[in-house]
Amino acid sequence: MNCVSKDICIVIVCDNHFAVMLAVLIKSIEVNHTSNEGIHIYIVDDGINARNKLKIINSINQEKIKLTWLPINEIIPKDIAFPLDKTTFPLNIYIRLFIPHFLPQACVKAIYLDVDMVVKKDISLLWNTNINGKTIAGVVDRSEKVSSTWAGITNYKELGLHPDTKYFNSGLLVIDLNKWRQTTLSLDILKCIHKNQKFADFPDQYGLNVIFANQWFELDHRWNTFATMTEKDPYIIHFIGRKPIYSSYVNNNSYAADFFQYMKLTKWADYRLKTEYDHLFSKLRIHSTKILKRVLRKP
Repeated sequence: MNCVSKDICIVIVCDNHFAVMLAVLIKSIEVNHTSNEGIHIYIVDDGINARNKLKIINSINQEKIKLTWLPINEIIPKDIAFPLDKTTFPLNIYIRLFIPHFLPQACVKAIYLDVDMVVKKDISLLWNTNINGKTIAGVVDRSEKVSSTWAGITNYKELGLHPDTKYFNSGLLVIDLNKWRQTTLSLDILKCIHKNQKFADFPDQYGLNVIFANQWFELDHRWNTFATMTEKDPYIIHFIGRKPIYSSYVNNNSYAADFFQYMKLTKWADYRLKTEYDHLFSKLRIHSTKILKRVLRKP
């Protein structure tokens, strides 16, 4: 798992259900990367089967992209209990909080990307962005402020936050790994989520925004353009909500066309869209897993 310090270091977390989206994301990074830096992608593997791993590997130019597979059970710190919230977000959302600890020490910076993204700009431009000494950088979320009634921080007053405090989306992060490693941030964020679980509708995002309130660098919004938007020049498209792999996708159709353009370059070129039943089954599986873990955790 050697990391060359000049390589662009990217972390993506994925389960088997979204293997096709992982392939598309990596392909889009590869196609649009024109600078001389190498790209090393660390895939946190949450149960991707052997067949899909091989398809992902065979979808990319291995001279341009190096992949390292990290089995999720091997990188979760011992004695760490993830909050068993009642959302349908998978527990792997918390992995981003431990990136500085499971990546090689030679990696001093990393880009975290949600798997439901497509990159349309050379990722080196994001990699080389000066984040002005901050530990993390991100893009303002749709809710914009912590006081937003949707996906904000509903108990911001109790936490002593000004209502105009900006609120970022956790789907894209640039992280100064060395700065993070000098702190207890990972545990601090988890403790915050545990303590305020009833307010944390977007758990990892909630914790990050509370702990990093007014202490993060704001990136150009085009680096995390939501599929509900109509931005003409998105750098990264983020397919929040329904994904383009479902027949029930309802967001920006031109962004979906971008997704399928890259998909045609992968081993999923003949992919058949998933139905709404597939989507509901996936959510039910995640929710059921959390219920079971809550039951097993009780004394």
